[in-house]
Amino acid sequence: MSHLSSAVRDSSTMLRRNLLHARRYPSMTLNLLLTPVMLLLLFVYIFGGTMSAGLGDGGGGRSEYLAYLVPGILMLTIGGTTIGTAVSVSMDMTEGIIARFRTMAIHRGSVLIGHVVGSVLQCLASVVLVGAVAVAIGFRSTNATVWEWILALGLLALVALALTWIAVGMGLSGPNPEAASNNAMPLMILPLLSSAFVPVDAMPGWFRPIAEYQPFTPAIETLRGLLLGTEIGANGWLAVAWCLGLAALGYRWSKSLYSSGSKQT
Repeated sequence: MSHLSSAVRDSSTMLRRNLLHARRYPSMTLNLLLTPVMLLLLFVYIFGGTMSAGLGDGGGGRSEYLAYLVPGILMLTIGGTTIGTAVSVSMDMTEGIIARFRTMAIHRGSVLIGHVVGSVLQCLASVVLVGAVAVAIGFRSTNATVWEWILALGLLALVALALTWIAVGMGLSGPNPEAASNNAMPLMILPLLSSAFVPVDAMPGWFRPIAEYQPFTPAIETLRGLLLGTEIGANGWLAVAWCLGLAALGYRWSKSLYSSGSKQT
């Protein structure tokens, strides 16, 4: 129990450190939040009328497209926020603070756990802020039950956890924060190539496999089904499988990189 309590205590300390950094230096988080908010406003008010023509009977106008768009924008928000995690981890590695932590009597995994938990909390906070903007411009989820809202929040947290572990690995593998940021860009690009903005059925045949066989599309379709009552089908299980697989891969990758770095110091 003493080992467990030590791990919890040290991880909590590292979590407070990362949250304090995020509060003192909010510019990166705000910059990453700007992209999903601008895309939301752009696609709703500039393209919304035209894009809605391809949804259902095409008679819902901007409000119908807004409802379709919001789940994808929320996933895009998570992907963008985790880029900051990769940069933060890389900064810790290159500035020498990790080497200093390794000389201290703290739990070995507490540094990574602090980054991961802090990033998940930041992702959820970012989702709330972007969701508030969506509600302010007219998004409503009147058909979702309390249980569906809980499942939607759980899905967002699971996606955030999976992408955060991948981002941590990208931060540890990058030689500097700029490279780590570039390595993590697919976490924001992949949602753009998913069903976030248009249905997969409306895409050209050669492009559909790119949108269909990736982690964001089933996650977006599941979130869309929970919030809007659309058909989920097998997307729910696929989304969970993608998240668990990416989380396990990111964890093992990050742990390996962190351990190999410790052997070199």
